[in-house]
Amino acid sequence: MDDTVESELLEVPILLERPWAVYAACKSEQSLLFFPQNKNEERKALAICGSCPVVEDCLAHAFETKERFGVWGGMTERQRRKCVSR
Repeated sequence: MDDTVESELLEVPILLERPWAVYAACKSEQSLLFFPQNKNEERKALAICGSCPVVEDCLAHAFETKERFGVWGGMTERQRRKCVSR
């Protein structure tokens, strides 16, 4: 199977679960960027979130699904943990 077709097939379930994702600023970015290994990568991911029209939907999804890893909705995993522990 062609890589493009395979990639598109993998995206269908995600878009069914998260229809707002089609409008996400990160949709054309490498997903690994949002699982940063250092502060520079974290800053890049957060900058993309800063211009995202669906950042609130993304953050709500992260809290609803108890997403433990990565940058979601303009917040790092550490920031989300602090919100949950309050």
